[in-house]
This record gives sequence, structure tokens and C-alpha cells, in this order.
Amino acid sequence: MKFDAAIFDWAGTMIDFGSFAPMGVFVEAFAKFGVTATIDEARGPMGSPKRAHIQAMMAMPSIRGQWQAKHGRAPTEEDVDAVYEIFVPMNEAVAPKYATLVPGAKATLDALAAKGIRVGSTTGYVRSIMKGVIPVAAEQGFSPECIVCADDVTGGRPGPEQMFLAFEQMSLNSGAKVLKVDDTEPGIAEGVAVGAVTVGVALSGNIAGLTPEDLAALPPAEVDAIRAKAAGILRGAGAHHVIDTVADLPALIERLEAEG
Repeated sequence: MKFDAAIFDWAGTMIDFGSFAPMGVFVEAFAKFGVTATIDEARGPMGSPKRAHIQAMMAMPSIRGQWQAKHGRAPTEEDVDAVYEIFVPMNEAVAPKYATLVPGAKATLDALAAKGIRVGSTTGYVRSIMKGVIPVAAEQGFSPECIVCADDVTGGRPGPEQMFLAFEQMSLNSGAKVLKVDDTEPGIAEGVAVGAVTVGVALSGNIAGLTPEDLAALPPAEVDAIRAKAAGILRGAGAHHVIDTVADLPALIERLEAEG
């Protein structure tokens, strides 16, 4: 099979190994309303548009209970908006600092270019957050043809709207000839929704939640367990294939092309 394009996610897939940029900001944003959220709770809905992410956190029993105790009522949609309004500028300031490409990402981009495979992207970030990220990534060689942000459409992940807009902007027709590469369940789901060949990344993303140094320090058996957990979650979301990081994508493409 000859692929026409690869559509990449950003944080945890192409940049920000371990997907750290939003985590502390979610925790800090809730803390401003007297609610203690954990990093694990913050990671749970990762990949969703950020307002939907906050909405999902609000529904978690611990957070919902703390909100009720602190504010004397269950959280409302207006409360979701209030947290979101604080979150966005905080994340705008932080995200560019985490925009380093995942090791091997540039080599993968070069390999795709050599094969004539075009590159696009979608992200759970809104455009104001991406504004600071895009030039940092570009300096490292990542400048996809399209960057479809969560607020470019009315309904984001896990639905197909961001992918459909990417297809429109890149004049792509067949999902079957497009790779969707992502580290989260919603990001894989948006690829499934348009019939793309979905590729999950197990070790660089939100599920593992570790730096390259953290991973390198672990015994192989622990890394295997993390890989297996992430692969199970990603395959459960519909991933056709799971690799460790985007550095492994060229080898996967070679195999898929050979299989026809």
C-alpha cells in the first residue's frame, strides 16, 4: 500500500515527550478554585479538546465532591468555562517550553518526505496555545501542511471534524491511504472515524507519562509492562498498529508497503 499522507498529533506524539505541558496547568487551574486535582486525574481525558477535558475532570467523583464542598453546589457549565478561561492563558505561557521534538521525529519526517508522503496535523490545543508552539517546532524541522486546532471546528475529538478539515485543507480523498498517528484514545478515535490507518505511540505519550531519561532508567521488564499497558489502551481505542515512538514509523510503513 502506498500512503498519501500522515496526520500527526502534537504533544506526546511529535513534541513534548511524555506530554507534560498541560498537566501542571490543569492542576494549578483547579487549585485556584480550591480544588486539588492529581496528575493522574489531569492525564485521564488527555487528547480531548481542552474545554471538554476540563468538563471530564469536573465529572470525576473526587473533583466533583471537592467542588460541592468548597462552593456549596455541584459544578456547572459556567464553572467549566471559568476554569477554562484561567487554563488557556496559563497553558499559552507553558506549552512552547515543552515543544522539543521527540527523538527521531525529524528523521521520520525526512523519511516520509523521501517517500512523497505528505504531513499534516491535528491537536487538542486551541490555536492561541499553538501560536507559541508552532515556531518552536518549525525551527526543529516540523512544519506540517495543516495544523487543525480544537477550536477550528465545532466538535473536536473523538469525532471526525478535525480530520475532515485536515483532509479538506490537504485535498485528501481516501482515509485508507492516510496514517493517523497519536498517543491518546480520542486522537486514535478521530482517525478511526474517517477510515484512516491508525498508529498509536506507546512510550512517548500521555499513557506512559515519562521522560526519555525516566524510561532509560527503568529495568526492561518495567518498560515492557508500560508498553503493554499503553498498547492495550490504544488498541482498545481502535489503533491498527502500535509503535514505541514516531521514530519507529518508517519501519512500520516499510512493512505495510511490503504487505501490500
